[in-house]
Amino acid sequence: MRKEGVLWALGAMSGTSLDGVDAAMLQTDGHQILAFGPHAYRPYTDAERSTIRAALGQWPGDPAVAAAAEVVETAHAELLSRFEGADVLGFHGQTLAHDPAGRGTHQCGNGALLSEILGVTTVWDFRSSDVALGGQGAPLAPFFHYACARHIGATAPIAFLNLGGVGNLTWVDPTAPGPDTPGALLAFDTGPANAPINDLMHTRLGLAQDEAGALANKGIADDAIITAFLASSYFSKTPPKSLDRNDFASLSAAVANLSDADAAATLTAAAAAAVAAGARHFPAPITRLLVTGGGRHNPTLMAELALRFACPVEPVESVGLNGDMLEAQAFAYLAVRVLAKLPTSAPGTTGVPAFVGGGQVSRPPLSQTSVTPPGGPAALTAYKLPEPPRSAQTPPS
Repeated sequence: MRKEGVLWALGAMSGTSLDGVDAAMLQTDGHQILAFGPHAYRPYTDAERSTIRAALGQWPGDPAVAAAAEVVETAHAELLSRFEGADVLGFHGQTLAHDPAGRGTHQCGNGALLSEILGVTTVWDFRSSDVALGGQGAPLAPFFHYACARHIGATAPIAFLNLGGVGNLTWVDPTAPGPDTPGALLAFDTGPANAPINDLMHTRLGLAQDEAGALANKGIADDAIITAFLASSYFSKTPPKSLDRNDFASLSAAVANLSDADAAATLTAAAAAAVAAGARHFPAPITRLLVTGGGRHNPTLMAELALRFACPVEPVESVGLNGDMLEAQAFAYLAVRVLAKLPTSAPGTTGVPAFVGGGQVSRPPLSQTSVTPPGGPAALTAYKLPEPPRSAQTPPS
């Protein structure tokens, strides 16, 4: 029998790299990670990816948004319907635009519709309340990163680096009593990560990514472009801070006249340099940098990071975590926190003035609701879907 407040949550994430949808189950009380459940990945087709790409930078009611939302909702419904036993679904949606100082934040996809289709209570629209109260609305995984740090038994400051379309860092003090303790967390977006590389490969070569960083490994990074990139005021700005996918379009423009290999090498080195610049804001030195997201599969990018850090730089698999599914697991965890009326962001993570619990809750008719927990190891095998190999630049976020 499960303890009261302990739920099996199903989290879903489709990130700014536009690779597809990740889904993963997690058992938690909103504080501790009690068990990891099944997980799966559903890639977007080229046509679906093009539809979403056409809506990037658009806001509700703009011309391409409805088609993108339909793709996002359909892909999620197809994947999530294959899971059983979820008490709650954490649905992030697809970020199309993010402007916390202006128009706000826009993740397309209707969580209420998914709740009705799947028959599961769904928490969604995680970012809007944070932005409305003056926060950046991102990143939102840090509270889960704290739980991960405690789960792996960390006893000194560590950092989690997510290399998705945009990079983000979470500095964690695992000795703090909780993630909502002042000083426990500092989190912020570092700068562009995989998105400019993916866009370069798509535009020039018709490919989704630089597979295993092979093209970048053949090129020579342009130091002058990287120096100019790092001169942006963003890097000296005190965190928390966040970015839109296309905030550094000038970097892509700067490599326009370079060869394919040199352009890829420059964008890859710039992503690592942005992370190192961000680390200067850490409250205390870290003992290890744990990397999640698709960028950790890129040996060229990982080597660039290792050159810039004195501590070990390792994929999160080195501590028993799943770097492809960490973001999906994070939204499973956050969904339970929302139901428990616990905060999901804080002054140190999004810059919001006070601890905030965000997210809309949509409930299906009672006759549809599924509350049966997964049936142990056999169920985990049965519910795990075949997964295409992850490539160098296909992160979950």
